[in-house]
Amino acid sequence: MRFHLKFYLHYLVLLGFSGVISIYGPHQRAQKTGDILLGGLFPIHFGVASKDQDLAARPESTECVRYNFRGFRWLQSMIFAIEEINNSSTLLPNITLGYRIFDTCNTVSKGLEASLSFVAQNKIDSLNLDEFCNCTGNIPSTIAVVGASGSAVSTAVADLLGLFYIPQISYASSSRLLSNKNQYKSFMRTIPTDEYQAIAMAAIIDHFQWNWVIAIASDDEYGRPGIEKFENEMFHRDICIDLNVLISQYIDEAEIRRLADRIENSTAKVIAVFASGPDIEPLIKEMVRRNVTDRIWLASEAWASSSLVAKPEYLDVMGGTIGFALRAGHIPGFKEFLQQVHPKKSSLNEFVREFWEETFNCYLEDSPRNEDSENGSTSFRPLCTGEEDIASVETPYLDYTHLRISYNVYVAVYAIAQALQDILTCTPGKGLFANGSCADIRKVEAWQVLKQLRHLNFINSIGEKVRFDNGSELSEVGYYSIHNKNGAKLSIDKTKILWNGHLTEVPFSNCSEECVTGTRKGIIDGKPTCCFECTECSDGEYSDHKDASVCSKCPNNSWSNGNHTSCFLKEIEFLSWTEPFGIALALFAVLGVLLTAFVLGVFVRFRDTPIVKESNRELSFLLLFSLICCFSSSLIFIGEPQDWTCRLRQPAFGISFVLCISCILVKTNRVLLVFEAKIPTRLHSKWWGLNLQFLLVFLFTFVQVMICVVWLYNAPPGSYKNYDIDEIIFITCNEGSMMALGFLIGYTCLLTAVCFFFAFKSRKLPENFTEAKFITFSMLIFFIVWISFIPAYFSTYGKFVSAVEVIAILASSFSLLACIFFNKVYIILLKPSRNTIEEVRCSTAAHAFKAAAKATLRQSSASRKMSSSVGRSSASSPSSSISMKTNGNETESPSTRRHGQKPRVSFGSGTVSLSLSFEEARKNSVK
Repeated sequence: MRFHLKFYLHYLVLLGFSGVISIYGPHQRAQKTGDILLGGLFPIHFGVASKDQDLAARPESTECVRYNFRGFRWLQSMIFAIEEINNSSTLLPNITLGYRIFDTCNTVSKGLEASLSFVAQNKIDSLNLDEFCNCTGNIPSTIAVVGASGSAVSTAVADLLGLFYIPQISYASSSRLLSNKNQYKSFMRTIPTDEYQAIAMAAIIDHFQWNWVIAIASDDEYGRPGIEKFENEMFHRDICIDLNVLISQYIDEAEIRRLADRIENSTAKVIAVFASGPDIEPLIKEMVRRNVTDRIWLASEAWASSSLVAKPEYLDVMGGTIGFALRAGHIPGFKEFLQQVHPKKSSLNEFVREFWEETFNCYLEDSPRNEDSENGSTSFRPLCTGEEDIASVETPYLDYTHLRISYNVYVAVYAIAQALQDILTCTPGKGLFANGSCADIRKVEAWQVLKQLRHLNFINSIGEKVRFDNGSELSEVGYYSIHNKNGAKLSIDKTKILWNGHLTEVPFSNCSEECVTGTRKGIIDGKPTCCFECTECSDGEYSDHKDASVCSKCPNNSWSNGNHTSCFLKEIEFLSWTEPFGIALALFAVLGVLLTAFVLGVFVRFRDTPIVKESNRELSFLLLFSLICCFSSSLIFIGEPQDWTCRLRQPAFGISFVLCISCILVKTNRVLLVFEAKIPTRLHSKWWGLNLQFLLVFLFTFVQVMICVVWLYNAPPGSYKNYDIDEIIFITCNEGSMMALGFLIGYTCLLTAVCFFFAFKSRKLPENFTEAKFITFSMLIFFIVWISFIPAYFSTYGKFVSAVEVIAILASSFSLLACIFFNKVYIILLKPSRNTIEEVRCSTAAHAFKAAAKATLRQSSASRKMSSSVGRSSASSPSSSISMKTNGNETESPSTRRHGQKPRVSFGSGTVSLSLSFEEARKNSVK
């Protein structure tokens, strides 16, 4: 019972597939029997007629429309290759190749319909029904399929053929999705993938510096992956896509018009299209109708040479199109084979009859078109005579000058034949199958041919190595070389391109006008990166090329020019000896040194005169020397700063001024102590001698020296180039430690304050010592200068920092020199009569009398206060008179004054008169 059930099942399957072989599949075909059968899928038509089937009756097969002459030539190249192999004595001797070729009509449904006929016989053979029937008379299995053309059709066919491991070699399907060997196990091709085409298309756009394009693709497995790869390449090259749409040959006219409107309204002038000829044809027709001639088209290989687009009436719109094409190959004898086509000679090729009718616009006897014409379904055509000359008409069928797809078909057939030859010549033990076995050429199966094709490696007729590796065999796509030694290379000769409108210049297709040198591209909110506004580079930045994304910063020693197109070297500035300001400061410093040296010379020359002696001659010499050092230290601030000058100038200035102020301080304090000392004069002279004065000067100066030593040890100053200022490099001194500089100036100001205190207190000493008044005034100037110096120092920059300090040094030094010494020099040189011992003594005595009078006045005031507390009996206060004589011990009595004699005090040859009286008005007693 089980045996009979199994038999019935196999019988039913056999009947079913026998029906498939006999009646299923496209009626129109080209076929020839042979020992081994090859399948073929070609787009003999561009599409199918649109028909609305309401299923009221049995559905009919859709009709194919629009004859494809190039597709028929591709079919002829397969037949030519098979005939050439069958006639070869070296390739597959004693083996005859047959074929079964169907029309896919460039649609998936027709392609699958044809592929089912290939699969059906293979399925029957796989059932092993020899034990039940004699099947040797059946049609042999299809061991390989050449086709299809479109990627969408090939994808669907590959899914079906892959189930049965039937090798499929496509000659025109370039979709990169078909490179997935896990999904499409038996698919191979003799055309590069769209990945290289997309890269090359993006490279062309980049080459012509376009950044604003329109992308259009077929809504199928060819267009979508191709445009996706193209978009990725555009993104990496910073090129923007303004419009991205999918199209199909079956979209309605309203949609085509809307798409044309969007293209016309777009500012992008370049249109990149990944589509087949039938898919792009409706859009091209609409653009031609509108006469849109200001666009540049980039065509993928699928439609670049399509006869649907390459028409004279489309030239005004499509002229200047840049398209990709496969590298052409040469097929010897193919030209003659194409010219021999004739309906009477090609009984096995049913496509020849329609080709003849379409070529000569006639109909053959017994043609289905004749019946349609009688029924009025088609326009009337004359009867074909059969004597028409194929060489006398212009048709894409005979365009054999650039055989690209036809050559790919030729290579695909020879690849299958070479794989069969390898099986035929296989040595047992060295085969590709289990234990090194070989396949039987007489019973070869599709999966065995697939295995052999995967290991195929041979040289074709034009010397190219053919090897199925990742689905790509050819090395060039148009002018884009993908296997260049130095990497992928695009080579374009611009002089050979005639753009649309007969222009020779490259058209402009950018979202924004290019930015000139000196500017950069600025982002516009809400716009793609390719849409920008040109922004001028900031100061200190430049751009030396057009469309710069960013401005480059000038080096530290450079600055941008007025146009920001380049950089020039900055001007180096410092307080130079040669500039007017530096010369003026140097002259004042030298003048100060000369004046101080002159005063020192005067003091040395008149060192034994009273005015020099009484002004503390030794300290005056030291003071004048320190002033020379002060003036000289200002010269170190002029000139290009070096490390050694930076380390020397502040200590030289600080120590010189402290030495100067210390001398004035000790000198002023000595005078004050001499005239206001309350200790005996001998004891005072003992403790306030010259040695102690110099010791104090040394100690005061030593503190400043130690501040400088610590400063130079821990944070020494150094030369510094300041690049922060526009167009100028200021060479200045980095002080190392501003705190140390603060201590140096602060200590100097502290000594100045103490000196000012003593000078202010000594301002009423004898006339010869009125230098205390001038010292007070000089200290006030010193304070004003250095208090003003601090904010000026920190608010200036560059060479003006040094200039401010030089001015402060010179102003302070000149004030000290003028206030302390100019009056004495004036007396010594111009008023020698005042430079005598008597003048000095009179001045001293006068100061003593004034001091005694003040003391007496204070005592008298105290006495009156005491007498007023005892009683008010006196009517008048006593009248007193004091008279002194310094050259004797005599003192005039009050009676002398009452007798009208004026008291007199005599000092040698000089005489000083002094009269003091104290009177109080008599007050009446209280009544």
